[in-house]
Amino acid sequence: MSGDGVGLAQSWPRWGKEGIGQVSGFGGYSGQAYSPAGDKGRFVLPSALRKAVKESSEGNRILCLAAHDRFDCLVGFGLSRKAQLHAQLDREEERAIRLGLNEFDREVRAQQLFGFEQMPFDDSGRFVMPEHLRDLGKVGEGLYFQGAGDFFFVWNPEELMRMGPEWKGAQASCAKLVAAANKGAA
Repeated sequence: MSGDGVGLAQSWPRWGKEGIGQVSGFGGYSGQAYSPAGDKGRFVLPSALRKAVKESSEGNRILCLAAHDRFDCLVGFGLSRKAQLHAQLDREEERAIRLGLNEFDREVRAQQLFGFEQMPFDDSGRFVMPEHLRDLGKVGEGLYFQGAGDFFFVWNPEELMRMGPEWKGAQASCAKLVAAANKGAA
């Protein structure tokens, strides 16, 4: 959480609001999917998100992941987010100066915003998640992906089920997708 109380995922500007970081063809992240863990810590980025991440990364197959600042999960996005994060950092600093918030530290906030990992994925969406992100996201035997417009959540299904009733739609979708994956694996 930043010194001004604005969190990483909750404070990102909307796509196209100021023309910052807009990428032609990118319409945001939506939908849900489940991906069981593969061999050697590999996971699969679901096809709908794979397409959106590639569009957001100017045609490159680069996935960006960071720990969520309030929930025990990760957030994912494409490379075009960088321009938005630079603009956000400037806005937060300007706000802190305007309001006389002496506790704002640009360097600390920059490392919070830009501390994400960039990882390649192949044509099938396979990627290897760094161990420290697995720890931060409490990743288990699979990942539940939930589109959130400007970014997407990446949950350990068990952690998502611990969330409150405001998450009931995502919880129901996750339970259904995990059950279908387990049934298919049997």
